[in-house]
Amino acid sequence: MRIKLKDIRLKNNLTHEEIAKKVGINRATYTNIELGHKNPSLDVAIRIKKALNYKDDDIFLVTRCRNGTKSK
Repeated sequence: MRIKLKDIRLKNNLTHEEIAKKVGINRATYTNIELGHKNPSLDVAIRIKKALNYKDDDIFLVTRCRNGTKSK
């Protein structure tokens, strides 16, 4: 799950439907991006970042932990 993306969305008091509308994608697509089931195109990623007023570039960064699991 893209915990960071979810946390940022919730801090902005936005539902999946609201952020999807701001970005110009459907709700199901946004939900799949947030859950990590789908990767956004660069264009969509930039639009999500702008819609969330997020300034850093690490919003979609995925790193590997020592045990081999993904940290998002």
